[in-house]
Amino acid sequence: MDPVVVHAVPTPWQVLGCGNYAAVLVHPHFSDIVVKVYAPGRPGRPEEVEVYNRLGQHHSFSQCLGFGENYLILKRWFGVTLYDCVHRGIPIPNKVIQDIDDALEYARARGLNPHDVHGRNIMVVDGRGVVVDVSDFLVDEDCGAWEDLKNAYNWFYRPFILPLGIKIPHAVLNLVRSSYRQSRRVRSWAKRK
Repeated sequence: MDPVVVHAVPTPWQVLGCGNYAAVLVHPHFSDIVVKVYAPGRPGRPEEVEVYNRLGQHHSFSQCLGFGENYLILKRWFGVTLYDCVHRGIPIPNKVIQDIDDALEYARARGLNPHDVHGRNIMVVDGRGVVVDVSDFLVDEDCGAWEDLKNAYNWFYRPFILPLGIKIPHAVLNLVRSSYRQSRRVRSWAKRK
């Protein structure tokens, strides 16, 4: 599925980001919340509400403050994604990785299946790790993205990138991302054979 494309937003709303199902908007007068607007024909809004209901209040997840037919109102996080940390040379402390492990275990204990947890869906907020997208936590299939990211963190990022403070260009990060996605498709295909 292609990411959502926003063609226009009313003034003074701003697009904070886009995913495969929805765009996230922010209003300057209400900067502590975001509105996640699902694109026409894109699934997932009722399921995401269910995920937030199961999660309740937890320091590593946002909160659903309200919802409508095609939108969610969520508590906003102010931080930097792991992807952007690597791009900008911002250190990612091991505490962030531990926080996400704990958060995903918390989600599993509530009958959820953490899925699609990767560097663009995790933020560092005040030195702690938070999960910013839970839309696929009801998907009933295995997803090794988080374990793969942890392995890359432990075997590549910590020994090489972190000590040198290297900033990785977007082109290189996007090449790694697309190569990783392709390898996941091949592994998934191989498992089915």
